[in-house]
Amino acid sequence: MSRLNIKPLSGCIGAEIHGIDLTKPITHELYIQLRECLVEYEVIFFRDQAITPAQQHALASMFGPLQSHPAYQTVEGFPQISILESTADKPTKIECWHSDMTFRQHPPLATVLRAQVVPDKGGDTLWGSMTAAYRGLSKSMQDFLSTLTAVHDFSYGFKESLAEPGGQQRLAQALVDNPPVRHPVIRIHPESGKFVIFVNELFTRHIEGLSRSESDALLAFIFEHIRTPEYSCRFVWQPDSIAIWDNRSTQHKPINDYFPAHRRLERITIDGDLPY
Repeated sequence: MSRLNIKPLSGCIGAEIHGIDLTKPITHELYIQLRECLVEYEVIFFRDQAITPAQQHALASMFGPLQSHPAYQTVEGFPQISILESTADKPTKIECWHSDMTFRQHPPLATVLRAQVVPDKGGDTLWGSMTAAYRGLSKSMQDFLSTLTAVHDFSYGFKESLAEPGGQQRLAQALVDNPPVRHPVIRIHPESGKFVIFVNELFTRHIEGLSRSESDALLAFIFEHIRTPEYSCRFVWQPDSIAIWDNRSTQHKPINDYFPAHRRLERITIDGDLPY
């Protein structure tokens, strides 16, 4: 089995993997190596991968069954591939740190994102290790947070879209299909066995068993804590760059500093397990 050419991007999260052509069939041995890298580095990156939607679908399918997203347009013929596009007429609304689709009972295991159109400057993405963020808490805070459960809500994460003219009608079925769900504030990664922070600013509405002011204050503390630079890495997109991240143990944040330039990425998510 050939060794991967791995270049870590920071002290605790992220690595670029070179010398792989993802347009070619991926062997089981290579898949095992990629999955091990995903668990270890939490987000892995590839350059110059001019894959087709069918190849992106096949790559993601190796990691497990695929999910679809209820709110985004999709690539023709591939309903699991969401289009994430920002233009001068319709700029992106996602600004904050988040994990993908934690409003689901089974949030994604991982996400495969391909850059199709990128601005000449700006438009990078930050990823943060929720494993490192957990380790950065005091033992007393770790123990306290591990007793708590939080509510994650699709309608909370898409409140701006719902407030647009016609938004309630466009997302009516998504609201029915995605009622609020409960997840532990601290979950255990099912492969690494490590503890990770599992609340995020986009979809976590409140922590159960606390007053509104207590919940808001505690979540504000956690959200500030996870933004610590030492827990993160930054990726500069180029056309045909690919990121695969472990959605169970990371959060990410797009840097929206490129308006009014055009940016288009195509995303596919892999079905995950029930957090515990």
